[in-house]
Amino acid sequence: MMTKDLLIKGGRVVDPANSVDDVLDILVSEGKIKAVGKGLDETVEGNKEVEVLDASGKIVMPGFIDMHVHLREPGFEQKEDIESGTRAAAMGGFTAVAAMPNTEPPCDNEATVRYVLDAARARGWVRVYPVGAVTKGRQGKELAEMGEMLEAGAVAFSDDGSPVSTAEVLRCALLYLKSFGAVLIDHPEDLTLSEGGQMNQGPVSTIAGFRGIPDEAETVAVARDLLIAGLTGGKLHLTHLSTKGSLELVRWFRERGVEVTIDVTPHHLILTDEIVKSWGYDTNTKVNPPLRSEEDVKALVEALKDGTIDAIASDHAPHHLDDKWVEFDFAPFGISGLETEVALIVDRFVIPGIISWSRLAELFSVNPAKILGVPGGRISPGEAADITIIDPELEFAVDPRKFESKGKNTPFGGWRLTGAPWATIVGGEIKMKNRVLINRGN
Repeated sequence: MMTKDLLIKGGRVVDPANSVDDVLDILVSEGKIKAVGKGLDETVEGNKEVEVLDASGKIVMPGFIDMHVHLREPGFEQKEDIESGTRAAAMGGFTAVAAMPNTEPPCDNEATVRYVLDAARARGWVRVYPVGAVTKGRQGKELAEMGEMLEAGAVAFSDDGSPVSTAEVLRCALLYLKSFGAVLIDHPEDLTLSEGGQMNQGPVSTIAGFRGIPDEAETVAVARDLLIAGLTGGKLHLTHLSTKGSLELVRWFRERGVEVTIDVTPHHLILTDEIVKSWGYDTNTKVNPPLRSEEDVKALVEALKDGTIDAIASDHAPHHLDDKWVEFDFAPFGISGLETEVALIVDRFVIPGIISWSRLAELFSVNPAKILGVPGGRISPGEAADITIIDPELEFAVDPRKFESKGKNTPFGGWRLTGAPWATIVGGEIKMKNRVLINRGN
């Protein structure tokens, strides 16, 4: 479908990849950025109809990419599907998401990659980048046909939901992917240390009588992964890091030449394990890795400020209400994060001046695009018109009942936030404007 041309007027364009931070206009034609500058008018070749979007007072950035999302399809459509998940992404300000492979069947072959892409083209509201499994069935035994999945459209590989099983499997996978320049995203967890754990190991878990998950369940796995990355020279990304020790290991190995990128989630940056107790063991506070100590949260925030952290990702893990409406130790891990994560970071870190708008663009756009090797991360003529616009003064209350996602499982229900995505533009089409999805013609 041919889209109307679009003129985005008077917004503050924050585009760190091009060293731009200025009030500018952006002209979009045939789904691509045609011009960026001051005083652009509505005249385009062919006298096409032009829609004008007044972005005065707004922050205009290259489209945000969430590089860790569980869309649940195929197999768990009662929790989420590609349409509902991408609607949630558009509402949350994301122009693209990377879909993790722990579906049923797992995304471990060319056919499933093509299924995800076909479903996204038919029903998706934003771009969907499939992440293929590292091993067949995500069983940790035999490498999946990653080369074939790359040809089919996978952008990265992970056994997420589980770590890559052994150091040898990780070594082989990194060496194989190195020949393609592709990234392996690992969920760092030593299952022998975390097995049976329900929350962070510490005073709160002791009081509650729950088996705890120690920091070392993550840091031991991080150390293993970094050693193997150094051995192979492969492209490694560590996802949802949650501990001070993990960050110290990342810095130590980077100083010694090991290339690794990392992401963190908003909930690990904001919440501690104390909230699990104070909220009466609400299952919406149960995540993996678990909410950690105040010391860990402070370390994560410092790493956000000093550049150690490369990206923020939601680890969007929607569940059916019935799955979470059980006792804490029987509930699955995970929260629905796509529709709150940008607003949480803006409210808690950008508005108070802890990080800048430029740093926000790096965390949500520039670096995810670079890590995954996908288009995006800049506002330049000729690039696809994927744009996220944030209103720094927009105030709203988080109401999970109104989520576009099927998953209503969030610990942030009722929170009032200032600064939120105001518009999501994908390929020149406005998908969300003023907190309302407006293009339902997919």
